[in-house]
Amino acid sequence: MARGRITDHWSCYFMFSLAGSPKVLEAYTEYTFLPGLTVRMGQFKTMYTFENPLSPTVVELVNCYSQAVSYLAGIDSSDPLYSSSGGRDLGIMLYGTVFDGLLDYHLALMNGQGINRKDGNRQKDIVGSLKLNPAEWLAVGGSFIRGRGCAVGESAVNPAIHVGQSYTRNRWAVGTLLKFRYVDVRTEYLRGCDASIHSEGAYATAAVHVLPHVDLIASYDYLNRDCDRDLKQTNYVGGLQWWFYPKCRLQVQYTRRVPRTSDASNLVQAQVQVRF
Repeated sequence: MARGRITDHWSCYFMFSLAGSPKVLEAYTEYTFLPGLTVRMGQFKTMYTFENPLSPTVVELVNCYSQAVSYLAGIDSSDPLYSSSGGRDLGIMLYGTVFDGLLDYHLALMNGQGINRKDGNRQKDIVGSLKLNPAEWLAVGGSFIRGRGCAVGESAVNPAIHVGQSYTRNRWAVGTLLKFRYVDVRTEYLRGCDASIHSEGAYATAAVHVLPHVDLIASYDYLNRDCDRDLKQTNYVGGLQWWFYPKCRLQVQYTRRVPRTSDASNLVQAQVQVRF
């Protein structure tokens, strides 16, 4: 990652991944016209849901983002129609914080095809989010994507859509953030529509600060890829994380995965994060 400040109002940012197939993740420039108005242009995180804009270095789960966010925001390859884009896209965005920190807003016009990929149609996506901060311990908000995708793969959930075909790709989400002395909670409900297929999901993730630098992690997370056929999977997560140095942590977690159409399974994970 590299960030450059050209003037007091003008900056640029670049992020490159060496994992797997090396690729550019983010590359953008932005200019602040007013304290509550900044314009960003380039490739960057789509501001859909609370979770997608978060860095994996601060998300509580080893698996990182919830099933619904990963699927509907296009973070991983769980939606073959959109493929894996890290929740990012190419576009231009207006954003800022106004009314003395009471309201955060984002409004963007995005390519709709994910990262490092030529647009497959002439339509663009409109992405927006609002977050109201009435108190230090409370935030509520919502976000949406409205547009048309161009399929890059075949999906068993939506077999009527073929590679290269354009289709309606809409999403919305609402949620709340709670931050107290001993516990932080993040929760959202999400809906999506791909052509005639409607999907939904929800998650609630809590970090309980049981000791200095030690958190108890608990999460409930479900995704239904097709509400008509009830293709639902629910994940229950419990674990611990220890911040042994600023930005560095050890995580151990257990996940019980319960799909509706197959047998349940268990997953135990451990991860060490070193950030500098």
